[in-house]
Amino acid sequence: MLQNCMATKDSTRSVVQWRPWLVESSQLKWRGIVDALDADIRSGQLRPGMRLPPQRAIAEALGVDLTTVTRAFNEAHRRGLIDAHAGRGTFVRQGAGKEHHVELTAMPAVDLSLNIPAQPAAARLQRRIPETMAELLASESGRLHLHYQESSGSVPDRAAAALWLARRIEGVQPSSVVLASGAQSALFAVCDCIVAPGETVASGSVTYPGLKAIAQHRGFRLEPLAMDDDGIVPESFEDRCRVAVPKAIYVIPAIDNPTTATMPESRRRKIAAIARQYGVAVIEDDPYSPLLADAPAPFAQLAPDITWHIATLSKCVTPALRIAYVIAPGDAPSRLAGVLRSINLMAPPLNAALVSHWITSGVIEDIRDAIRAEAAARQKIAQANLGRFSFSADPCGHHLWLKLPTYWRAGDLAEHAARAGIAVVPGSAFAVSESVEEAVRISLGAASDRGSLAQALNVLGVILSQPAFATRAIV
Repeated sequence: MLQNCMATKDSTRSVVQWRPWLVESSQLKWRGIVDALDADIRSGQLRPGMRLPPQRAIAEALGVDLTTVTRAFNEAHRRGLIDAHAGRGTFVRQGAGKEHHVELTAMPAVDLSLNIPAQPAAARLQRRIPETMAELLASESGRLHLHYQESSGSVPDRAAAALWLARRIEGVQPSSVVLASGAQSALFAVCDCIVAPGETVASGSVTYPGLKAIAQHRGFRLEPLAMDDDGIVPESFEDRCRVAVPKAIYVIPAIDNPTTATMPESRRRKIAAIARQYGVAVIEDDPYSPLLADAPAPFAQLAPDITWHIATLSKCVTPALRIAYVIAPGDAPSRLAGVLRSINLMAPPLNAALVSHWITSGVIEDIRDAIRAEAAARQKIAQANLGRFSFSADPCGHHLWLKLPTYWRAGDLAEHAARAGIAVVPGSAFAVSESVEEAVRISLGAASDRGSLAQALNVLGVILSQPAFATRAIV
């Protein structure tokens, strides 16, 4: 079903005021945005040369992450619907909606913007998920997995979660663990518990766009902190606390998104000490530590009294299960469960039981190991194709952070890559401060296989090796 949309032209500025909307029948939000653009262009409500609203304005209007809109614009570029011009904006392309863009649509597209783990055959997820669900439902207590459950999670699921977390964090008790329907829900609930509108959360100068979306929705500010190759710089955090103490500090301690930095334990201890000194809560978003063979001690172990630890299975198993665990300090688990109850009532019970079964049987480690091995293989492909450029990566991570040659701007590169059927995310999607590093995040997991990934990275390398004005001939 199509929603109504309206486009009017501002005669004084020659700017189209497109009202963003989604095609509801589209399975993914980013595709719904593209399909809405396509529909309005074909209907004549958007005409060639008309300028679209900024991506941030579209994200705010639709209540989606900026990366969702960026991905939609990349696809719209690939379809031949829009053109982006640095410093001027994004415009409906001349001839958009005509049959000439069919050729672009037919080109093989590779999504290097979606940061998900590869799903290798060795993980056997397509077999294991239905087989485990059938086994659970056939058991004597099978029907219980189809009932409503406590918002904090069932007792067996919290016990299994504590078992999984205790492999990295000493002393985890089931009573401290709360189940959530994915890390984004968990992060929203944690922020709701500890940060009020108008207050401040400190984070790296580039950070997870999901936090940016929550800050905008909840009305709190993000304060950028300096970063280096090891992550957030402790001295920058301390300087901020001396000027104005933030309510919390947000950290991705292992394989940071987007910079891929892993904080050494010594730096974690420094940041934890500063946080305790000034009474700052630590929000530890830690989806990638299970991929590391020898991860440093997490904040939840170094400073359990002030740390809210979020551990999702989306990066080490699959995002499809929508299961995340939160270790909350003190008596906070009940408060956190109350917020989660108001958001989505409970984590999906059957999925939670499935994960618990995998944890107690050891299957989850087999899956994690297969995904880790596939990530390592894909990082080698990235090194082979992009090694002549400057980028940071972890051998077991799903993404890399590529710093662009001086003759490229991130937005321009994303546009040219989109024309070649390749989606990447420019640094502006992660920026907290006004100063935006000319870099792009390249994710390796969504490509269907190693061959298509290698082909896409090879094309991207060719684009990167030439100034922007010289690339049109190759795409």
